[in-house]
Amino acid sequence: MPLTPAQIAEIEAQREARSETRRPTVPALEALLFQAIPCLDHGFLRVVDYMGDDGAIVQAARVSYGRGTRRVSEDAGLIRYLMRHRHSTPFEMCEIKFHVKLPIFVARQWIRHRMANVNEYSARYSVLDREFYIPAPEHLAAQSASNRQGRGATLAGEEAADVLAILKQDAGRCHDDYEILLNEGPDGARRDPAREGLARELARINLTLNTYTQWYWKTDLHNLLHFCALRADPHAQYEIRVYAEEILKIVGAWVPAAHGAFEEYRLGAFTFSKTMLELLRRRLRGETVEQAESGLSKREWAEFEAALGAF
Repeated sequence: MPLTPAQIAEIEAQREARSETRRPTVPALEALLFQAIPCLDHGFLRVVDYMGDDGAIVQAARVSYGRGTRRVSEDAGLIRYLMRHRHSTPFEMCEIKFHVKLPIFVARQWIRHRMANVNEYSARYSVLDREFYIPAPEHLAAQSASNRQGRGATLAGEEAADVLAILKQDAGRCHDDYEILLNEGPDGARRDPAREGLARELARINLTLNTYTQWYWKTDLHNLLHFCALRADPHAQYEIRVYAEEILKIVGAWVPAAHGAFEEYRLGAFTFSKTMLELLRRRLRGETVEQAESGLSKREWAEFEAALGAF
Protein backbone atom coordinates (compact mmCIF):
# COMPACT_ATOMS: atom_id res chain seq x y z
CA MET A 1 0.00 0.00 0.00
CA PRO A 2 2.42 2.70 -1.13
CA LEU A 3 1.33 6.19 -0.03
CA THR A 4 2.95 9.23 -1.56
CA PRO A 5 4.90 11.62 0.70
CA ALA A 6 2.09 14.17 0.22
CA GLN A 7 -0.55 11.65 1.33
CA ILE A 8 1.51 10.64 4.38
CA ALA A 9 1.97 14.28 5.33
CA GLU A 10 -1.77 14.93 4.97
CA ILE A 11 -2.62 11.94 7.18
CA GLU A 12 -0.09 12.98 9.83
CA ALA A 13 -1.49 16.51 9.85
CA GLN A 14 -5.01 15.12 10.39
CA ARG A 15 -3.81 12.86 13.19
CA GLU A 16 -1.98 15.71 14.93
CA ALA A 17 -4.95 18.10 14.84
CA ARG A 18 -7.10 18.32 17.99
CA SER A 19 -10.68 19.53 18.43
CA GLU A 20 -12.46 20.26 21.69
CA THR A 21 -15.87 18.58 21.98
CA ARG A 22 -18.60 17.81 24.49
CA ARG A 23 -19.81 14.77 22.61
CA PRO A 24 -18.79 11.25 23.74
CA THR A 25 -15.55 9.98 22.25
CA VAL A 26 -13.91 6.55 22.28
CA PRO A 27 -10.15 6.61 23.04
CA ALA A 28 -9.47 3.31 21.24
CA LEU A 29 -11.09 4.63 18.06
CA GLU A 30 -9.55 8.07 18.43
CA ALA A 31 -6.17 6.30 18.25
CA LEU A 32 -7.17 4.82 14.88
CA LEU A 33 -8.59 8.00 13.34
CA PHE A 34 -7.18 8.80 9.87
CA GLN A 35 -4.70 5.91 10.05
CA ALA A 36 -4.45 4.03 6.74
CA ILE A 37 -4.93 0.29 7.37
CA PRO A 38 -3.51 -1.78 4.47
CA CYS A 39 -5.93 -4.01 2.54
CA LEU A 40 -4.94 -6.22 -0.41
CA ASP A 41 -1.90 -5.08 -2.42
CA HIS A 42 -2.60 -1.36 -2.90
CA GLY A 43 -5.82 -0.74 -0.93
CA PHE A 44 -6.50 0.76 2.45
CA LEU A 45 -9.22 1.62 4.92
CA ARG A 46 -9.33 4.76 7.11
CA VAL A 47 -11.79 5.97 9.73
CA VAL A 48 -12.24 9.69 9.14
CA ASP A 49 -15.16 10.44 11.48
CA TYR A 50 -17.66 8.79 13.81
CA MET A 51 -20.59 9.58 16.10
CA GLY A 52 -21.75 7.69 19.18
CA ASP A 53 -20.52 4.77 21.27
CA ASP A 54 -21.98 1.87 23.25
CA GLY A 55 -23.58 4.45 25.54
CA ALA A 56 -25.47 6.00 22.61
CA ILE A 57 -27.08 2.62 21.86
CA VAL A 58 -28.19 2.26 25.47
CA GLN A 59 -29.35 5.88 25.66
CA ALA A 60 -31.53 5.44 22.57
CA ALA A 61 -33.04 2.22 23.89
CA ARG A 62 -33.90 3.77 27.24
CA VAL A 63 -34.61 7.23 25.77
CA SER A 64 -32.66 8.73 28.66
CA TYR A 65 -31.26 12.25 28.94
CA GLY A 66 -27.64 11.28 29.55
CA ARG A 67 -25.37 8.37 30.27
CA GLY A 68 -27.24 7.53 33.48
CA THR A 69 -25.89 5.71 36.51
CA ARG A 70 -26.30 2.10 35.43
CA ARG A 71 -23.36 -0.26 35.60
CA VAL A 72 -21.40 -1.19 32.50
CA SER A 73 -22.55 -4.80 32.91
CA GLU A 74 -26.20 -3.70 32.80
CA ASP A 75 -25.57 -1.67 29.66
CA ALA A 76 -23.81 -4.64 28.03
CA GLY A 77 -26.73 -6.87 29.00
CA LEU A 78 -29.19 -4.49 27.36
CA ILE A 79 -27.08 -4.35 24.19
CA ARG A 80 -27.00 -8.15 24.09
CA TYR A 81 -30.79 -8.21 24.50
CA LEU A 82 -31.22 -5.73 21.65
CA MET A 83 -28.92 -7.74 19.38
CA ARG A 84 -30.53 -11.05 20.32
CA HIS A 85 -34.02 -9.81 19.54
CA ARG A 86 -32.95 -7.81 16.48
CA HIS A 87 -34.02 -4.40 17.77
CA SER A 88 -32.13 -2.44 15.15
CA THR A 89 -32.98 1.24 15.66
CA PRO A 90 -30.79 1.84 18.77
CA PHE A 91 -27.77 0.69 16.73
CA GLU A 92 -28.67 3.22 14.03
CA MET A 93 -27.80 6.01 16.49
CA CYS A 94 -24.08 5.35 15.93
CA GLU A 95 -22.49 6.35 12.62
CA ILE A 96 -19.04 6.03 11.10
CA LYS A 97 -17.33 7.36 7.96
CA PHE A 98 -14.56 5.55 6.10
CA HIS A 99 -12.15 6.51 3.36
CA VAL A 100 -11.60 3.34 1.30
CA LYS A 101 -9.27 2.51 -1.55
CA LEU A 102 -10.42 -0.67 -3.29
CA PRO A 103 -10.52 -2.44 -6.67
CA ILE A 104 -13.53 -1.56 -8.83
CA PHE A 105 -14.88 -5.12 -8.79
CA VAL A 106 -14.87 -5.07 -4.97
CA ALA A 107 -16.62 -1.69 -5.03
CA ARG A 108 -19.37 -3.18 -7.23
CA GLN A 109 -20.03 -5.81 -4.53
CA TRP A 110 -19.76 -3.28 -1.71
CA ILE A 111 -22.27 -0.85 -3.26
CA ARG A 112 -24.96 -3.54 -2.99
CA HIS A 113 -25.18 -2.40 0.65
CA ARG A 114 -27.40 0.53 -0.19
CA MET A 115 -28.13 1.93 3.29
CA ALA A 116 -25.11 4.24 3.24
CA ASN A 117 -23.87 7.55 1.86
CA VAL A 118 -21.17 7.22 -0.79
CA ASN A 119 -19.02 9.63 -2.75
CA GLU A 120 -16.56 8.00 -5.16
CA TYR A 121 -13.45 9.34 -6.87
CA SER A 122 -14.61 10.74 -10.20
CA ALA A 123 -12.82 9.42 -13.27
CA ARG A 124 -14.87 11.96 -15.24
CA TYR A 125 -12.94 14.69 -13.45
CA SER A 126 -9.57 13.12 -12.55
CA VAL A 127 -7.22 10.56 -14.06
CA LEU A 128 -7.08 7.18 -12.31
CA ASP A 129 -3.71 6.03 -10.99
CA ARG A 130 -1.85 3.14 -12.54
CA GLU A 131 -2.67 0.72 -9.72
CA PHE A 132 -4.29 -2.69 -10.15
CA TYR A 133 -5.17 -5.55 -7.84
CA ILE A 134 -3.18 -8.67 -8.71
CA PRO A 135 -4.07 -11.70 -6.54
CA ALA A 136 -1.33 -13.43 -4.61
CA PRO A 137 -0.63 -16.93 -5.99
CA GLU A 138 -2.35 -18.60 -3.01
CA HIS A 139 -5.60 -16.83 -3.93
CA LEU A 140 -5.70 -18.05 -7.52
CA ALA A 141 -8.35 -20.74 -7.60
CA ALA A 142 -10.44 -22.65 -10.12
CA GLN A 143 -14.23 -22.33 -10.31
CA SER A 144 -16.00 -24.33 -7.61
CA ALA A 145 -17.93 -27.33 -8.91
CA SER A 146 -20.60 -26.99 -6.21
CA ASN A 147 -20.94 -23.22 -5.80
CA ARG A 148 -21.44 -20.97 -8.81
CA GLN A 149 -20.18 -17.97 -6.83
CA GLY A 150 -17.24 -19.70 -5.17
CA ARG A 151 -13.71 -20.93 -5.67
CA GLY A 152 -12.39 -24.45 -5.87
CA ALA A 153 -8.86 -25.84 -5.73
CA THR A 154 -5.91 -23.46 -5.86
CA LEU A 155 -4.12 -23.23 -9.21
CA ALA A 156 -0.46 -24.16 -9.24
CA GLY A 157 2.64 -24.25 -11.37
CA GLU A 158 2.56 -23.14 -14.98
CA GLU A 159 -1.21 -22.53 -15.01
CA ALA A 160 -0.98 -20.11 -12.06
CA ALA A 161 1.98 -18.32 -13.66
CA ASP A 162 0.07 -17.95 -16.94
CA VAL A 163 -2.97 -16.50 -15.14
CA LEU A 164 -0.87 -13.93 -13.28
CA ALA A 165 0.93 -12.95 -16.48
CA ILE A 166 -2.38 -12.40 -18.29
CA LEU A 167 -3.83 -10.31 -15.45
CA LYS A 168 -0.76 -8.08 -15.26
CA GLN A 169 -0.44 -7.78 -19.03
CA ASP A 170 -4.09 -6.94 -19.66
CA ALA A 171 -4.30 -4.38 -16.84
CA GLY A 172 -1.06 -2.70 -17.93
CA ARG A 173 -1.99 -2.61 -21.61
CA CYS A 174 -5.45 -1.20 -20.91
CA HIS A 175 -3.98 1.54 -18.74
CA ASP A 176 -1.40 2.31 -21.43
CA ASP A 177 -4.24 2.68 -23.93
CA TYR A 178 -6.21 4.76 -21.39
CA GLU A 179 -3.32 7.22 -21.24
CA ILE A 180 -3.08 7.27 -25.04
CA LEU A 181 -6.80 7.97 -25.32
CA LEU A 182 -6.54 10.80 -22.79
CA ASN A 183 -3.46 12.26 -24.46
CA GLU A 184 -2.60 13.89 -21.10
CA GLY A 185 0.70 14.29 -19.34
CA PRO A 186 1.11 14.44 -15.53
CA ASP A 187 0.55 18.21 -15.65
CA GLY A 188 -2.64 17.89 -17.72
CA ALA A 189 -1.00 19.19 -20.88
CA ARG A 190 -1.33 17.31 -24.18
CA ARG A 191 1.31 14.69 -24.86
CA ASP A 192 0.77 15.03 -28.58
CA PRO A 193 -0.05 18.68 -29.38
CA ALA A 194 -1.64 17.62 -32.68
CA ARG A 195 -4.33 15.51 -30.97
CA GLU A 196 -7.29 16.54 -28.80
CA GLY A 197 -7.50 13.41 -26.70
CA LEU A 198 -10.67 11.58 -25.63
CA ALA A 199 -12.85 12.92 -22.82
CA ARG A 200 -11.99 11.39 -19.43
CA GLU A 201 -15.52 10.06 -18.99
CA LEU A 202 -15.10 8.02 -22.19
CA ALA A 203 -11.45 7.02 -21.83
CA ARG A 204 -12.16 5.34 -18.47
CA ILE A 205 -14.41 2.70 -20.07
CA ASN A 206 -11.30 0.94 -21.36
CA LEU A 207 -9.97 0.17 -17.86
CA THR A 208 -10.09 -3.26 -16.21
CA LEU A 209 -12.17 -4.08 -13.13
CA ASN A 210 -9.07 -4.63 -10.99
CA THR A 211 -8.19 -0.91 -11.30
CA TYR A 212 -8.27 0.83 -7.90
CA THR A 213 -10.82 3.48 -7.06
CA GLN A 214 -11.50 5.39 -3.83
CA TRP A 215 -14.56 6.58 -1.98
CA TYR A 216 -15.91 7.99 1.26
CA TRP A 217 -18.50 5.65 2.74
CA LYS A 218 -20.69 6.62 5.72
CA THR A 219 -23.18 4.31 7.38
CA ASP A 220 -24.81 3.58 10.74
CA LEU A 221 -23.80 0.74 13.04
CA HIS A 222 -26.84 -1.43 12.29
CA ASN A 223 -26.13 -1.45 8.55
CA LEU A 224 -22.39 -1.75 9.12
CA LEU A 225 -22.94 -4.92 11.14
CA HIS A 226 -25.19 -6.28 8.38
CA PHE A 227 -22.33 -5.61 5.95
CA CYS A 228 -19.93 -7.49 8.23
CA ALA A 229 -22.33 -10.40 8.73
CA LEU A 230 -22.35 -11.01 4.98
CA ARG A 231 -18.86 -9.92 3.94
CA ALA A 232 -16.82 -11.26 6.88
CA ASP A 233 -18.48 -14.66 6.46
CA PRO A 234 -16.07 -17.43 5.33
CA HIS A 235 -18.22 -17.89 2.18
CA ALA A 236 -17.76 -14.25 1.09
CA GLN A 237 -15.28 -13.45 -1.68
CA TYR A 238 -11.79 -13.17 -0.23
CA GLU A 239 -11.10 -9.68 -1.59
CA ILE A 240 -14.08 -8.01 0.10
CA ARG A 241 -13.67 -10.18 3.20
CA VAL A 242 -10.26 -8.59 3.79
CA TYR A 243 -11.95 -5.19 4.21
CA ALA A 244 -14.82 -6.58 6.30
CA GLU A 245 -12.44 -8.26 8.73
CA GLU A 246 -10.55 -5.00 9.25
CA ILE A 247 -13.86 -3.17 9.76
CA LEU A 248 -14.81 -5.71 12.43
CA LYS A 249 -11.59 -4.91 14.31
CA ILE A 250 -12.50 -1.22 14.13
CA VAL A 251 -16.01 -1.97 15.43
CA GLY A 252 -14.40 -3.82 18.35
CA ALA A 253 -12.41 -0.71 19.25
CA TRP A 254 -15.39 1.62 18.74
CA VAL A 255 -18.29 -0.21 20.41
CA PRO A 256 -16.86 -3.24 22.27
CA ALA A 257 -20.16 -4.25 23.90
CA ALA A 258 -22.03 -4.17 20.59
CA HIS A 259 -19.16 -6.01 18.90
CA GLY A 260 -19.27 -8.76 21.52
CA ALA A 261 -23.04 -9.15 21.14
CA PHE A 262 -22.70 -9.24 17.36
CA GLU A 263 -20.10 -12.00 17.50
CA GLU A 264 -22.26 -13.99 19.91
CA TYR A 265 -25.66 -13.69 18.25
CA ARG A 266 -24.90 -13.02 14.59
CA LEU A 267 -21.40 -13.87 13.42
CA GLY A 268 -20.96 -17.05 15.44
CA ALA A 269 -24.60 -18.13 15.41
CA PHE A 270 -26.89 -20.16 13.15
CA THR A 271 -30.63 -19.56 12.69
CA PHE A 272 -32.80 -22.67 12.65
CA SER A 273 -35.91 -22.73 10.49
CA LYS A 274 -39.18 -24.08 11.88
CA THR A 275 -38.53 -27.45 10.21
CA MET A 276 -34.93 -27.57 11.44
CA LEU A 277 -36.04 -26.87 14.99
CA GLU A 278 -38.56 -29.73 14.85
CA LEU A 279 -35.85 -32.05 13.50
CA LEU A 280 -33.60 -31.07 16.38
CA ARG A 281 -36.38 -31.90 18.86
CA ARG A 282 -36.87 -35.29 17.19
CA ARG A 283 -33.16 -36.03 17.46
CA LEU A 284 -33.16 -35.06 21.12
CA ARG A 285 -35.99 -37.59 21.58
CA GLY A 286 -33.69 -40.23 20.10
CA GLU A 287 -35.26 -40.49 16.63
CA THR A 288 -33.16 -41.11 13.52
CA VAL A 289 -34.14 -38.84 10.65
CA GLU A 290 -32.66 -38.98 7.12
CA GLN A 291 -32.55 -36.12 4.63
CA ALA A 292 -35.16 -37.66 2.31
CA GLU A 293 -37.81 -37.57 5.04
CA SER A 294 -36.65 -34.40 6.76
CA GLY A 295 -38.52 -31.85 4.65
CA LEU A 296 -35.23 -30.06 3.95
CA SER A 297 -33.47 -29.65 0.61
CA LYS A 298 -30.02 -31.19 0.23
CA ARG A 299 -28.39 -27.81 0.76
CA GLU A 300 -30.52 -27.05 3.84
CA TRP A 301 -29.70 -30.49 5.21
CA ALA A 302 -25.97 -29.92 4.69
CA GLU A 303 -26.19 -26.56 6.48
CA PHE A 304 -28.19 -28.12 9.31
CA GLU A 305 -25.66 -30.95 9.74
CA ALA A 306 -22.74 -28.50 9.60
CA ALA A 307 -24.31 -26.34 12.31
CA LEU A 308 -24.84 -29.33 14.60
CA GLY A 309 -21.37 -30.72 14.02
CA ALA A 310 -20.84 -34.13 15.62
CA PHE A 311 -24.25 -34.14 17.36
